[in-house]
Parts: sequence; structure tokens; C-alpha cells
Amino acid sequence: MTGVQTCALPICFPVTIGAICVFKNKDILEIYDVPTMVDGKKNKRQINSAQVTHIFKSFLHESDKVSVIVEQVNAMPGQGVTSMFNFGQSFGIIKGICAALSFPIYFVRPAKWKKHFNLIGSVKDASRTKVIEIYPTISPKLARKKDSNKADAILIGRYFIDNYKNDSFHG
Repeated sequence: MTGVQTCALPICFPVTIGAICVFKNKDILEIYDVPTMVDGKKNKRQINSAQVTHIFKSFLHESDKVSVIVEQVNAMPGQGVTSMFNFGQSFGIIKGICAALSFPIYFVRPAKWKKHFNLIGSVKDASRTKVIEIYPTISPKLARKKDSNKADAILIGRYFIDNYKNDSFHG
């Protein structure tokens, strides 16, 4: 990718509590928890789509090639109908934002990026350790165990950057 500036915005969604990582080439510019807001009377959370759009736009420059990378996850047995609906709604919000901003979306299967970093069969927190090995300066932003979502987003973005060659990327 010499000579081409790439701004990849990898997004990782376990449900609505995920992370957005902003890369320029192989450098991390910023890492965010996915912004959420209260939905209804039961304190359920939903993605704050206006804030996600603001994050995307704040890193947008005319000369940048922008890509959005989303972890391609599926429903798991035993998940309730409501939680699956909320998950699908979150996924639709991201797709809608990307369509409105004309950002291409690339999907990465967990097995692909985890294999790339030798994380198959490891504990969830292993992704945090791997990121700190690759990007030691990001360590303060990954201090809590629950920051594994941020670590996953970073690794998904790095997987994409390491493997993206042209528009025929298959994650």
C-alpha cells in the first residue's frame, strides 16, 4: 500500500457494546467505545447513530480512502428474540450510516482474524494482550478487562490492513 493513504474504520460488534478504531495506514489514530444511548423505559441501550456518524466524519478528508470493516458474526443458539432483534438493528444502523456516507463495508469472519493472530481457542482477553504486544503505546486505553472489545476492533482493522490488496478482499 505504498503511496496510498488508507483510513480504515474497523467496527466490532458483540451486540451494541463494541468499539470503533480509526487507523491511518497501520497507525491507530483513536479508539472509541461505540456510543450508545438509553432506549425506552428499561434502560436498554441502542447505538447513538448521530455520534457514530460524527466520529466517521471527523476523520474524513478528501484525499483519504475510507473503508469500514465489520466483524461478520451470526446468531448463537440460545439467544433470545429480543436480543437478536437488537443485534440486527445495530448492524442495520452501521450499514445505513455507511450507505449514507458512501463508505464501502468489508466483512471479516472471527475465525479469519483470530487465526491470523493465533488466537483460535484462546480466552477472550488474549486479544488485549496481542494488541499491547503490537501497539505498546495503546496500553493505557486497554487497561480494563472489558476493553477486549476495543482490542478486537484493533485486530480486525489490522487484519484488514495486512490482507487488503484490492476490492476483491474476502474476509
